[in-house]
Amino acid sequence: MTDSKRPHGRDSLTEDLRWRGLIQDSTGPDELRGLLDGGTATFYVGFDPTAPSLHVGHLMQVATARRLQLAGHRPLLLVGGATGQIGDPKESAERTLNPPEVVAGWVQRIRDQLAPFVSYTGENAAQLVNNLDWTGQMSVVEFLRDVGKHFPVNKMLAREVVKARLESGISFTEFSYQLLQANDFFELHRRHGCQLQYGGSDQWGNITAGVDYVRRRGAGPVQAFTTPLVTRADGTKFGKTEGGAVWLDPEMTSPYAFYQFWVNADDRDVTRYLRYFSFRSREELEELEKETAERPQARLAQRALAEELTTLVHGEREMVQAVAASQALFGRGSLEELSPETLRAALTEAGLVHLTELPDVAGLLKESGLVPSMKEARRVITEGGAYVNNVRVTEVDAAVSPADLLHGRYLVLRRGKRSFAGVELGR
Repeated sequence: MTDSKRPHGRDSLTEDLRWRGLIQDSTGPDELRGLLDGGTATFYVGFDPTAPSLHVGHLMQVATARRLQLAGHRPLLLVGGATGQIGDPKESAERTLNPPEVVAGWVQRIRDQLAPFVSYTGENAAQLVNNLDWTGQMSVVEFLRDVGKHFPVNKMLAREVVKARLESGISFTEFSYQLLQANDFFELHRRHGCQLQYGGSDQWGNITAGVDYVRRRGAGPVQAFTTPLVTRADGTKFGKTEGGAVWLDPEMTSPYAFYQFWVNADDRDVTRYLRYFSFRSREELEELEKETAERPQARLAQRALAEELTTLVHGEREMVQAVAASQALFGRGSLEELSPETLRAALTEAGLVHLTELPDVAGLLKESGLVPSMKEARRVITEGGAYVNNVRVTEVDAAVSPADLLHGRYLVLRRGKRSFAGVELGR
């Protein structure tokens, strides 16, 4: 990563952020512009360890931190070892409190996941921080005297999420979360000269409480802004698939599945996603948007986004394997060149059946679910629509042998051009 400032072509950083739609609310547009377009500023963004991994919903904040650092600013990436034990209030119900030792393990995993996105060297080197370092040392009396006295309860009750929970009930634990997050801003300002906080738009109440708290403590001035919540045009939740959340941890979501998530982005969403997440210049994105509008069937924007983000999160090698798998499964590349991990991940996404013995090809088509019956399987074979490892099968009684197994255990079955499934042989 280079530390050179202003890689945004014709725009200032603030103009580039606004063009990308990355600033929804801010404490003061003129003050924010002066901070972002002036000299080096120290900023922070926080991630609570409420799961073993970050997911694609966090990418907005991670990518924005990278974008600000590329423009010359200094990131403080806060992992909430303290706030993660409490949890920001949800509108629906009280959060389940995870054991401290579990949260501590998640803190380290998330710290490791954040590492590739920013640079830890140079004049504006990033730093990982943990709010347990200062919150854990504070006594109850100190917390109430030094922090609590600066928060009018009427303002805290005015938060939308709190109002939504008043009827069903909210614990003091979750009610106090705002105080802890506000104190983080003050401590980072005091310890590291932090001048700016940003986060998702659902954090606006917590973030402005922090700005006000820093002022009440006689420090500052400090600024803040929020990024929009990422949504889908069809109303479904961003970052979710039929299999659940799309995680950044490769053991929880394979690089192939991660790649496919972006390749399958809706045409109505992909231009917006590119502006949010891509590090291409405005000129490049506008040209790509034009080409995509002219040839939507080519899915140029989806492929560009999938390749860029898979490389960023998982590395170039995994991106190349994911692209190769996408092509090979549909007969446009070599299955033999795919690693066992990538092949298995791709087949799992398609539908992987486990068998202890190998039936003939017709039986394989039926067992995999590509056809409903043996009669249909024989018809597909007779008409030339059946493939095993991308080789067309034309004999209705054709069989496969152990020598046909990829990596000694996998078969790729395809019906027609676009329907495929996988078989894994094992005991």
